[in-house]
Amino acid sequence: MRDLPAALGEHGWRATVLTPSYGHFHMLPGAKFLGSVSIEFRLKREAVAVYEVPGSVDSVTNIVFDHKGFESLGDGIIYSEDGPKRPFASDASKFALFGAAAAAWIHGQAPQPDVVHLHDWHAAFYLLMRHYAEHYESLCRIPTVFTIHNLSYQGVRPLKGDESALEAWFPGLKYLPGEVGDPEHRDCINPMATAIRLADRISTVSPTYADEICRPSDPGHGFIGGEGLEGLLADARDEGRLVGILNGCYYDGPKGRRPGWQRVLGMIAEQLAAWPDTEANRIAARTLAALPKRRPPFLLTSIGRLVRQKATLFFEKTPRGVAAIDEILEELGKKGVLILLGSGEHIFEYKMLEAARRHNNLLFLRGYSEMLAEPLYRAGDLFLMPSSFEPCGISQMLAMRAAQPCVVHGVGGLRDTVKDGRSGFVFEGDTAEQQAGHFVEQVRRALELKFNSHDEWQKICIRAANARFSWSKSARATIEQLYEQH
Repeated sequence: MRDLPAALGEHGWRATVLTPSYGHFHMLPGAKFLGSVSIEFRLKREAVAVYEVPGSVDSVTNIVFDHKGFESLGDGIIYSEDGPKRPFASDASKFALFGAAAAAWIHGQAPQPDVVHLHDWHAAFYLLMRHYAEHYESLCRIPTVFTIHNLSYQGVRPLKGDESALEAWFPGLKYLPGEVGDPEHRDCINPMATAIRLADRISTVSPTYADEICRPSDPGHGFIGGEGLEGLLADARDEGRLVGILNGCYYDGPKGRRPGWQRVLGMIAEQLAAWPDTEANRIAARTLAALPKRRPPFLLTSIGRLVRQKATLFFEKTPRGVAAIDEILEELGKKGVLILLGSGEHIFEYKMLEAARRHNNLLFLRGYSEMLAEPLYRAGDLFLMPSSFEPCGISQMLAMRAAQPCVVHGVGGLRDTVKDGRSGFVFEGDTAEQQAGHFVEQVRRALELKFNSHDEWQKICIRAANARFSWSKSARATIEQLYEQH
């Protein structure tokens, strides 16, 4: 949402990005009030304020909608945690309101856009208005494109019987249950499934992921595919509506030098001092203080969200009966350090914290820091990204851009960007246990290559740095395969 609109401008397109204000964006310096749209929501007439906010690209207009229903839960918190009994309840209500506001605003534009591009289940409610609200008939003449970024989150809610339900948001809307329903739970709306059925064109963010999601998930064999929507997606593929277009990365920034070891340690210490006094940060501070003053032979890094998708294989047991992360850290011993920056689901944060207790060569930085991320990409020897599935991935592109080869699972966008033995190291496996074992083997292979074959290692680093996945190319493919196909 940041990079693709700007890249479209390079090809002569103007993009307007619509987003909720989350109680914040409409107060940015230079924000300009444009008026409001009036919508029916939960049997009330709601006024949603519309603002234009400044951006950094002339070809992109940024519009935010402000309403108390969009207010965030705190600084930087967008999504709600409603618990396992009411998943997506707060967020679905928020984005249903957003979809209605977006439909009203687009309906009132003159001239109207050439195409409306929706992203993930959060934007799918626009299609409810487009297809079923009689007063938005003109929206049917505007082609819609829907991009899937992650099928694991689908926003499923009841059709009725709850304050966060389709008939509570839009009472009287004459929808077709078969077009909006969840394939398994017929009494629920599935926004992701709704968009797959109703959008004119569908894309996802890498060619391999587009293939994977047309097959059923098989967790027993370590494969994550269509997450229950594979039938709908296979139909869309067969109809010629589904394509995979790899996301991009920018390469026009300053090259920058590789930061020295003491510089890296100092920046980490500075960040830890700024973070709250938590157990995780105290353990990190103790580990940091005990690290060698000279750079170890191997510096491994990993940056990303600690969620099921990204972290499961770190803790999966290998054929030796040992968690992959423990086997990697034992292999490193005193010769190396793994610095891991990330936060996410409590269970994976806890597991990573326990690993940090067991190993004094794991520096777990629980959180995210832009100040630390860029130096870590530049400083590391080897980047670890063992995602169970990966629609596209940006971390591997950023590491490669900084000449840091990656060890990745050969799925989705990771398969499309990292070439085994040439620009990085790729593992596979028919079960989660095999994947964990092969993950460790590829880390071991990479470390041995760096230690024993300096010239070959440098070639891999250079190939990684020279790989190009440009946003300009992604934008051109988006125009040709999605926007101009109507």
